[in-house]
Amino acid sequence: MSDTSDSPRSELEAVQRYPKNHNFFGLSIPPWRSPFMQVILTGFVCFLCPGMFNALNGLGAGGQVESSVTSNALVALYTTFAVFGFVAGTGLNYFGARPTLAFGGLGYALYSASLLCYNHTANSGFVIFSGAMLGVCAAFLWCAQGTVMMSYPTESEKGRYIGLFWGIFNMGAVIGSISPIVQNWKTPSGGAVNDGTYVGFLALMVAGAVLAFFLVPPHQIVRKDGTRVAPVRHPSAVSEIKGLYETLKSDYYILLLFPMFWASNWFYTYQQNCYNLYLFNLRGRAFNNIWYWLAQIIGAVLFGVILDNQRLGSRKMRAWIGWGILFVVVNVIWGGGFVVLDRYSDERAHLANAAINAARTKAGLPIDASLVLPPAIDVYGDNFAAYCFLYLFYGFLDAMWQTYAYWLMGALSNDPRKLAYFAGFYKGIQSAGAAVVWRLDATGHSFDSLFGSSWGLCVAGMLFALPVIYLKVQDTELTDADFVTEGHAAGARKGGSRGKSEKEIELDDTSRTYSG
Repeated sequence: MSDTSDSPRSELEAVQRYPKNHNFFGLSIPPWRSPFMQVILTGFVCFLCPGMFNALNGLGAGGQVESSVTSNALVALYTTFAVFGFVAGTGLNYFGARPTLAFGGLGYALYSASLLCYNHTANSGFVIFSGAMLGVCAAFLWCAQGTVMMSYPTESEKGRYIGLFWGIFNMGAVIGSISPIVQNWKTPSGGAVNDGTYVGFLALMVAGAVLAFFLVPPHQIVRKDGTRVAPVRHPSAVSEIKGLYETLKSDYYILLLFPMFWASNWFYTYQQNCYNLYLFNLRGRAFNNIWYWLAQIIGAVLFGVILDNQRLGSRKMRAWIGWGILFVVVNVIWGGGFVVLDRYSDERAHLANAAINAARTKAGLPIDASLVLPPAIDVYGDNFAAYCFLYLFYGFLDAMWQTYAYWLMGALSNDPRKLAYFAGFYKGIQSAGAAVVWRLDATGHSFDSLFGSSWGLCVAGMLFALPVIYLKVQDTELTDADFVTEGHAAGARKGGSRGKSEKEIELDDTSRTYSG
């Protein structure tokens, strides 16, 4: 017997349509086409690609001593990322998540290969080119990742799934940071990292690109509550570009989140190429990297749980609570950073002197003892723990910032196509800001200016987000069309829309029959 009414589906019906868990030696494992497993898969793709990139970049100067080459490469990276970030949603809707993720992963492998080449040839042009190419690839990878993470989970699970993804992704940076420590531990005051470090990163990044092809298309996903992931249509590129404009026009409030997006990668430059590169020797920098990214895992998971905790009230109330917590953490941590910054001066000149001595050592010449050098704090130094602790909290803050930004965007819609545009806006604006700040670093702007702008932009981004929280965050964005239909469930069980025309898929998605 069928029922064509619009009455709510029962919990039993939702369970019946949700694929059964697999039993593996007494352990219940969610089905591969569940949102949980797909978010985990996406997390491991990012674990192997941008996670390893973060481990490499977190060493300061990409594991080199002189930072201008890698800073210029990152300028090229974030410039192309900013441009292609605005059209990445178009590419995702047209090609699908699997090839988009895989294409993105290959760019990271190319960047690691360029630094390996630089160790032998000092070919700065190849490093800068690979940075520009990585910007194109990364725009597509992060757009696909953002769409999966924001649209696959149920509304009540978005914060936890964001935290889960961020934890897996940053575990890549944690594990990736172990390799430079092991391979460079006996040369604490050495220059660039050795070849084995770059080869290891290269192999892992290629593996991440291959792993992307195991992602399940959205039309095969059924959530626990019986709702479906809306299928992404594939119209012409011209229609998609028009859709990008229409989204910006209809959801104009997203402009108020652009300052938050702009700030979200700005502070990396100060944290990695100023604080970590200046204060610590190679061994200290590598050791710090582990704790920085480990703190990101803890921050993302904890904050995600808080944002999804319904005992704290409605979704709007949790948006306000999350905003308040983040605002306090921003000012406390950056305030602590100011205390450290105030103790040093002439940092740029000291870094240049360190690069001179590193070049002399590589050429077999004695170092110039008359040059004033950076502190080069070692892991066994008396004051190492305190400075490492602050760096750890910089990572904790970054995870909270990214988690809140994604959670807030996910609270504004459940439409994957719109969320693809939101994710594209987020990464595009984020990258435009990063391109500017890395160029400021490459041209020698003071540590004071990079620190002050980082703190100020964080505060400004949060203040601009207030009207969006007040006016646009609702308790639900679900509509009746979000619920799985009998035809859709059967199609998903048989492998989705394989063999069906687009018209038949549309009929499946719009049918209103439910088992009674």
